[in-house]
Order: sequence, then C-alpha cells, then structure tokens
Amino acid sequence: MSFKILAINPGSTSTKIAIYEDTKEIYKKNIEHPSEEIAKYKSITDQYEMRYKQIMDFLNENNFNVKELTAVVGRGGPLPPVRSGAYRVNDAMVDRLKNRPIIEHASNLGAIIAKEIAESIGVEAFIYDSISVDELDDIARISGVADIERQSLTHCLNMRAAAIKTAGSIGKNYKECNFVVAHLGGGISLSAHKKGRMVDMVSDVEGPFSPERAGVLPTDKLVSMCYTNEQPIVKKKLRGNGGLVSYLNTNSALEVENRINNGDEYAKLVYEAMAYQIAKAIGELSVVLEGKIDKIILTGGIAYSEMLTDWIVKRVAFIAPVEILPGENELESLALGALRVLKGEEEAYEYDLD
Repeated sequence: MSFKILAINPGSTSTKIAIYEDTKEIYKKNIEHPSEEIAKYKSITDQYEMRYKQIMDFLNENNFNVKELTAVVGRGGPLPPVRSGAYRVNDAMVDRLKNRPIIEHASNLGAIIAKEIAESIGVEAFIYDSISVDELDDIARISGVADIERQSLTHCLNMRAAAIKTAGSIGKNYKECNFVVAHLGGGISLSAHKKGRMVDMVSDVEGPFSPERAGVLPTDKLVSMCYTNEQPIVKKKLRGNGGLVSYLNTNSALEVENRINNGDEYAKLVYEAMAYQIAKAIGELSVVLEGKIDKIILTGGIAYSEMLTDWIVKRVAFIAPVEILPGENELESLALGALRVLKGEEEAYEYDLD
C-alpha cells in the first residue's frame, strides 16, 4: 500500500506545498503572496481563507483529487514546548494557534489549514517537529542569570531530518546515534543529538553570526548599545542588519564568494570568520556529547557553499567525520515524518497543552 501525503509550509510571503507518494515527490508549488496582498490582513489568522483557497486552487488546476490523500501535515507553529516528532492536529491545538498564539507567525497556519483539508476527506492531520520542540537537559537550561532560562529555539525540522537521514546512511537508528548538527541559513543554529533527543543547542542569538543576524555579542558592549540607541534600532542591528549585512552590506553568500574570488581580502576575512564561529560552536556542543559523536552534520542553504564548508571541515574533522546535506528540505522533512507515523515506525502524540 502506498501513502499520499500533502505537506504545507506557510511562510511570511509564500505558502510552499508538496505532495509525496511514499518518499517520492509528485507535485510541488511555491505559492507567492505579494506584500500588497498580505497587507490587507490585520493578523496571520485572517490570512487563513486566502491561503487555503490558493492551495485548493492549485490542486484543482493539476487535477489532483484530494480524496487520494492518506494524510496532511503542516509546519508546526509556536506552541508551548513540545516533544520532537509528530502531533495530531486537534481542536485544542487549533484553538491555541488561532485565538491565543504565542507569537504572530505564518507557521501558525500550517496546522489550521492541514486540519481543514484532512477533515474534509476523513483523514488525519499532523504537525511534525514544531519550532517549539524542547528536549533540553536541565543542566542546559541554566544561563548564568537566574531571571533568564535558556530555551530551545532552533531549526529543528531540518536538523532532525538530516540527523535521521544520516543515521540511516550509516546503518543505524537515529536513537542509537550521537550527532552535532549545524543548520546554515539566513539564521544559523546548532544542536546536540544524543540517542534520539536534542539535549542542547546553540540558538541564532547565542552562537555564530549569519548572513543577517549578529549572533552572540560581548554583553558589556551590547548593553552600552542598548542605552545609546532606540530599541527598534538595536533589534534591527541584531536581526536583519547583523552578520554579513553589517560587515559587507549583503546577505548573499554567493555575492560574498564572488567578491572573494575577485580578490576582496576583507570579504574573505569576514566570511571565514563566520566559518570559524560555526566551527567553535560545533566544538562547544561536542563537549556536551563528551566527544562521543557519530557524525557532524552541516545542512541548510549555505551548506551548498564549498568554500564555507571546507573551512569548517578543516577545523572540526578531528572531532568526528563530517556529513554535508545542503538545503532546507522542509517539505520533504514534513512528509517523511508523517510517512513514518503512517507506517507505524513512530507514534504521534496528542496535543493537550494549554
């Protein structure tokens, strides 16, 4: 028996969808939402009908009968801390995302749209590896200031998918392995995976700078900046105008590489510094796993950059072998997660948090 799964990943200006038959992608579409269209809506929830209709229009235009679907899986939005893996989308989850969202985020619509489509044809809806996955060991929650507890905020979906895929490639189950995974994208985060749990992480505000984000900064100088600038200015310096943008006025790794290839030594220094900081964070999480690591995994869009990954590998290869799995792969990760549930390889949790 084959399984057909619709995966839905709402973003700020697009809704990405794909249909998989087992592990094979058979349809894929990036539905763009122009800024003037998005501006019509007061809240993310208000966009629900528009996005739902455009998904259904695409399926109808391609003569795909939704009754062929075995399940629908949506990107998991911000919820109270949840486990890794699959959750069934139920009324409690939809109520939380619709009426009491933790933050206004496009991914809140993933579960809501998935449930609507699934209920119309009598199949189950899931989310998989929500951005709120939190499996930190208690010792990892201590920050250094009693008023501030570290929280697990990472690119969980892509990192766990890369870890599961890597475990399979070496003939092991994910729950048998230890990995350090680095997601290299517009934001950079890393995680330590110990026998199937993400026991620690380095979030995009705690570690390496990235194309647009500042990463960790000297706290004394950061405090001074906060007292001499308005809050919105500081926030923009940290997210949006940080990282490569701050130093090189671009968030494009490809443009930076072109500059380097044309002899720009300053661009080379900054780009290599990003690799240097990523390598340092990998070393930091290696200590969490006491050096017992099956593989170090580099994933995300910037992992396509051989220049960057070569610099990282040069510094960390002594710790463990390095696997490079470039790309975001979010739709595939959602679909394969739901597939494992349908095949009985994983259990789906029931959401019951307030």
